[in-house]
Amino acid sequence: MDAARFTRRVPEGEDRERLVCGECGFIAYENPKVVVGSVVSEGGRILLCRRAIEPRKGFWTLPAGYLELGETVEEGARREAWEEACARLSLESVLAVYSIARIGQVQVIFRASLAEPGFAAGPESQEVALFAWEEIPWDSIAFPSVRWALNAWRRNLPGVETNPPEDSRGMAGL
Repeated sequence: MDAARFTRRVPEGEDRERLVCGECGFIAYENPKVVVGSVVSEGGRILLCRRAIEPRKGFWTLPAGYLELGETVEEGARREAWEEACARLSLESVLAVYSIARIGQVQVIFRASLAEPGFAAGPESQEVALFAWEEIPWDSIAFPSVRWALNAWRRNLPGVETNPPEDSRGMAGL
C-alpha cells in the first residue's frame, strides 16, 4: 500500500474520515487492536511480569499482549503467558473486557491459573513473580487497565467487568 496515494476523507456512505486510495477508492479501515491477557492466580497469589520492553519498561504488568491473526483470544492469552512468563495456563473464564479508546485497544482479560508448575522471565520480561495481594507493587503498575483487572479479580463478582465508570472510554493516561 503506497501511502502517498491515500488521503483522509469521508467516503460516500460513511460517517467519518477514512484513508482512501485516490486512484481506486479502496478504503483502508483503521480498527482497534485486540490485547489478550490473564490475571493468573496460584495459591491466592498473582503472577506479575516486570516489563523488559517499552512502553513502561521496568513496571509490572499482567502477562498480556496483542492477539495475532489466526488466533482465538484463548490461544493468544496462553501464548502471551508463555512468551512473557514461560507459564502454561488453565483459563477459567473471561474476567474483563476493557475499551481503551485513546490508544485504540480492546483488552480481553481472563481469570486463569497455572496449568503446570513453574514460570520464568521470557524475553519481554525482566523478572516474573507471584505476589500476595498486600505485596503487589501498586506504585509500579504499568497501565491503568492492569490495576482495573487486579481489582476485578479481587472483587470476584459474577459476569464480565468493563471499564470503571470514571474512565468508561479508557481515556485516562498514565
